[in-house]
Amino acid sequence: MKSGKIFGDFLNRSGYRRDDIDVAQLDAYEKKQKDILDKIEHQRKNRIGVNRLKAHPVEVLTEQPVNILIASLPLAFLILILGFFFLITQYGVQVLFSSTLFDDVFLLAILVGVVPLAFLDLKESRRRKSIEQSLPNFFRDVAGMNESGMTLPNAISIVSQGEYGTLTPYIKQLNNEMSWNVPFVDAMYRFGSRINTHLAERSVDLISKASKAGGDVSEVLRAAANDAYEFLALDTERRNNMLIYVIIVIISFFVFLFVIAVMTGTFLATMAEAGAAVAETGQGAGQFGGRIDLFFYNRLFSHAAMIQGFFSGLVAGQMGESNAISGLKYSVIMVVIAWIAFRFFI
Repeated sequence: MKSGKIFGDFLNRSGYRRDDIDVAQLDAYEKKQKDILDKIEHQRKNRIGVNRLKAHPVEVLTEQPVNILIASLPLAFLILILGFFFLITQYGVQVLFSSTLFDDVFLLAILVGVVPLAFLDLKESRRRKSIEQSLPNFFRDVAGMNESGMTLPNAISIVSQGEYGTLTPYIKQLNNEMSWNVPFVDAMYRFGSRINTHLAERSVDLISKASKAGGDVSEVLRAAANDAYEFLALDTERRNNMLIYVIIVIISFFVFLFVIAVMTGTFLATMAEAGAAVAETGQGAGQFGGRIDLFFYNRLFSHAAMIQGFFSGLVAGQMGESNAISGLKYSVIMVVIAWIAFRFFI
């Protein structure tokens, strides 16, 4: 064993022979070293790949919103397949064409696959927004205390006792690292990596590079705070400017739904009734809407409404928040509204 060889070399250099050491003690030492190395290797394997997922499933699935798809997509496919076979075995193949039950199962599968991602993305966007709003105040406070004569570790230690919302736990962890004499630049890089937002990485990179170049840390922190303020102001302005387009997308969906409801409830229903009346007389049945299938058209329009609602939500998210996944919350709401409208009102 490698540890035993190292220990033997140490004994030889020290003037001792292996025979001078009790064999039982040496075996116990080697066993202890092996146990330590095995535990280290076990911990390393548990931090990567599938082993990490098995050891910490909740942490892995929720650390990034898209990770939840690892669980939600297989579950959605399982619901779809089981629902399909259940309907076929209970009602036969004709249920796919004569009933909306399969549509309901398909919608349930989509919601199971999408809703967890939409929820986690909404939660992550709120966390990111709260952190980005607190970052400029944090940098400004640290700069002010550093200018008053405090060292950076002392300034961060005092600031960590304040309240910065969602950012507070990250500041406390930064303070813990600096209390253990971790260099300021390294601690800041870890700070930005843990926060994992664009503004944080941008600010940390600015502070770290300026500090390495030998600039005044207080001035660098104030510059980072001003940059963060401007970034947030521009982002807020962009969101406000794009809000009108998000509203237009949502209103367009409801207009589409209203038009379909009016057309189905008046025009198609009237045509079907008139065609049925003509068909009863036996004259011109094939020429005046006698073959209009209201169920077919209702189902077709319901599919169109739900498809438009889903993709309109993605467009609204891309336009409003520069991220299509952020529009899933709109998609879920509009798809559910379309389903309720066609199942209970249209």
